[in-house]
Amino acid sequence: MEKSEIPVCRILGVNIAAIHMEWLLNYLIRHVKALSGKYITVANVHTTVMAYESPKYCQIQNNAVMAIPDGGPLGAVGRKRGYPNMSRTTGPDLMGEIFRISGEKGYRHYFYGSTEETLGMLREKLKQTYPKLEIAGMYAPPFRPMTREEDEKAIEAVNRSKPDFLWVGLGAPKQELWMAEHQGKVSGLMIGVGAGFDYFAGNIKRAPMWMQKCNLEWLYRLLQEPGRLFKRYLITNTKFILEAVIKGK
Repeated sequence: MEKSEIPVCRILGVNIAAIHMEWLLNYLIRHVKALSGKYITVANVHTTVMAYESPKYCQIQNNAVMAIPDGGPLGAVGRKRGYPNMSRTTGPDLMGEIFRISGEKGYRHYFYGSTEETLGMLREKLKQTYPKLEIAGMYAPPFRPMTREEDEKAIEAVNRSKPDFLWVGLGAPKQELWMAEHQGKVSGLMIGVGAGFDYFAGNIKRAPMWMQKCNLEWLYRLLQEPGRLFKRYLITNTKFILEAVIKGK
């Protein structure tokens, strides 16, 4: 398994994987055991602009096994730059694809993040939709910095459960920082999926398929959470258009 096996398109300094979902699934099926203790980031316009402005965060993105193109604009820029097969691979879509084959493959899953309430709903929904899914464990960390003892105890619980996939739902950039800090310390391939827990728990509805295909899921989320997302989208989308699309960085 070599990192050079992964095609990348550099966008605002971030090495975005120039891939599509079928390629990604095949790669993970072949390498998931060897990737234990490593991490994958799910990149969108917001995280890519953050990385462009923060050398430390950019390094964390680039030290991952790969940064998959969650945002439609990343795929569009990649195709324009000569990667015709690069397309959007969202965190929730990847979760669903992995869950679908987990019974057959015997994959075990650990969920780290969110709240006890959301994790409870997530467990219930997953068992309904994927009855053969093996949930190795769940943990909702406190909304404050954890002590070293608390962190060690949480990692011991993860490692005892021996997951193949460790889904991290702390939101960006916290989840990427957490994965980078715990690289090599945990069992399972870490994947930071942001709001993925909320989608599968039923807290947030995904955009209709026609909006997803037209790269308009961001608009659907904006309509759901205008107070939280309006300023973020206005600033980051504008910077992305200026720096990545117009200037070609």
